[in-house]
Amino acid sequence: MGDEKAREELVAQNIALVKYIVRRFLGRGVEYDDLFQFGCMGLLKAIDRFDPSFQVQFSTYAVPVIMGEIRRCLRDDGPIHISRAIRELSKRVDEYVAGTDHQGHSAKEIADALGADKGDVLLAMNSRRPIRSLDEKIGGDGELRLMDVIGSDPMSEVDLRLTLARLLMGLPPEERTLLFRRYFKRHTQSQIARDMGTSQVQISRMESRILKKLRQMASG
Repeated sequence: MGDEKAREELVAQNIALVKYIVRRFLGRGVEYDDLFQFGCMGLLKAIDRFDPSFQVQFSTYAVPVIMGEIRRCLRDDGPIHISRAIRELSKRVDEYVAGTDHQGHSAKEIADALGADKGDVLLAMNSRRPIRSLDEKIGGDGELRLMDVIGSDPMSEVDLRLTLARLLMGLPPEERTLLFRRYFKRHTQSQIARDMGTSQVQISRMESRILKKLRQMASG
């Protein structure tokens, strides 16, 4: 940002946001003051690196950066301990999902049904997900690793998401749809091939070609 006064004003305006996020991480074996300190570090990072050209509100940009710093604190401190309240909510979420006759439950739907906070429901839904290796191969051609997509730094993840969104908008609708189904909907190449009336080999080649194009667009 450059202007120290403006920097201080942004800190003052967003300190409540830090406190709100910190509360989401309580009960994991780290004291509130430590979490708050790391949250403030994330806020300062977001302020120093924010660029209006991102075309998003500052708070939208800052939230994942703050959360990234807090997660780093938890990761460096040792195994993350899930609070009893979140574990119990996770069980209630599982029971609710098992008792319904449809798929694709949203966090808002579950929160409304259980009378719980949406943020707590999101934490509960993610608390049982297995830890994924940064070396995990993704994509049909196996050329990309998870670390290539998310980066090892919280800022890298934010910057990549913003860059990826701009790159995707430069693709034809068919190519954009294929990537959305593969990497966001987790559809297999065979599923997409059936829907498009083509072969799995053709989809694999198309996917590789699109990924190569994205890499060229990003480097150019």
